[in-house]
Amino acid sequence: MTDCLFCRMVAGEIPADVVHETERTLAFRDINPQAPTHVLVIPKDHHATAGLLVGAEPQLLAEVVAAAHAVAVQEGLATAEAPEPGYRLVFNSGPQAGQTVHHVHGHVLGGRDLTWPPG
Repeated sequence: MTDCLFCRMVAGEIPADVVHETERTLAFRDINPQAPTHVLVIPKDHHATAGLLVGAEPQLLAEVVAAAHAVAVQEGLATAEAPEPGYRLVFNSGPQAGQTVHHVHGHVLGGRDLTWPPG
């Protein structure tokens, strides 16, 4: 999609602070971080929401979550064996949830205590 911000990042048309990449996923730092660690993880293929992605390619959604965990380990938010000190993985889906870019993306948040409910 030529008008999708994240598709343009995948294409290299818009710079991103990439921290992790696989053949089918891309992870980059959020430009408006809400925690000391705030990384977005996206599939390189365009899918508007997590629900649409799981309906079309459930294995790709699993790869996005695996990439998110790899980012958490890389950033010191978890280890391969334990979820400590911990991180939050958030997928906003639709306008009422606060999704502003309509390309599915998971937020990896950590580096501080994250309260509940989130907001």
